[in-house]
Amino acid sequence: MSNNTVKKVEAGSVDKLQRILGPFDENLNIIMRNLGVTVRVDGLTFVIGGGEERALSAASVIESLLALSETGETVDRGRVEYCIELAADGKAGDITKISADTIAVTYRGKPIKCKTVGQKKYVDSIKRNTVTFGIGPAGTGKTYLAVCLAVQALKSKQAEKIILTRPAVEAGEKLGFLPGDLQTKVDPYLRPLYDALQEMLGLENYTKLLERGSIEIAPLAYMRGRTLSGAFVILDEAQNSTREQMKMFLTRLGDGSKMVVTGDVTQIDLPNGKSSGLDHAAQVLKEVEGIGINYLTDKDVVRNPLVMKIVRAYEKDGKRREQSEYGDEADPKGRN
Repeated sequence: MSNNTVKKVEAGSVDKLQRILGPFDENLNIIMRNLGVTVRVDGLTFVIGGGEERALSAASVIESLLALSETGETVDRGRVEYCIELAADGKAGDITKISADTIAVTYRGKPIKCKTVGQKKYVDSIKRNTVTFGIGPAGTGKTYLAVCLAVQALKSKQAEKIILTRPAVEAGEKLGFLPGDLQTKVDPYLRPLYDALQEMLGLENYTKLLERGSIEIAPLAYMRGRTLSGAFVILDEAQNSTREQMKMFLTRLGDGSKMVVTGDVTQIDLPNGKSSGLDHAAQVLKEVEGIGINYLTDKDVVRNPLVMKIVRAYEKDGKRREQSEYGDEADPKGRN
């Protein structure tokens, strides 16, 4: 007796069919390879064959991608792979929810939308809370989305100014004694923030706002002693802040301000013996009303798909090392 199940999904039109197939049937091949099913096209119908659970999962992925294409969104490799990830949790349909709202529009007119469920929750948390933590690996859009919302707040006069800051900690290499004034010395640390702002505002508008003082970019140490009122404040690379620095920063909050703290606790560059203020703050403040703690994962990586694989490989290695260290501690002589 065959255990093969056949499911059918109607595309509805040649245009929708082609969007799901992708160039040279790339999208379809990704679905078949990842879900272990066969898919053929009969007219405008996707005919899916395989085990019942896998066939149902593939059908839900194709149906969700069809619904996504109806909103005008591009169905590319990244979207297909992410939809497959959602299907594993029975949430393939969620992919249509994340692209419903436009967060911001760049100066070139490009709409910025969330691309993952984790990003959507993060953005909603920023809108809802006074202080929001965005913790997760590289490529999840933590800083970029925060900058987009900051620019929108400035444009809509919900904020009088944008303040961007980050600890001036070298990422495993010594920059030495750089020439120039303070701004020149800290530029290498703050460049990602400049890039995001310039993409949103354009170089000319960005420069004008910077000269007027409507945008301020400075090292974390320069926040001490200040009260930040009427501002949208972003602390980037917060994993490299100490506990004392984090407390100092959070207590700068003034009337009418909103704070976003972003970082990746797997990329701490603090000197040995120094514990990260980001992880500590997330634990201490998780029950405080008005503070949102958001953890993004490798599923929320929106850079090149290879980045997701790199993140997962490092996470796997980290877990292996932890287990190895735990085993050594359990048996000092190294026996298991």
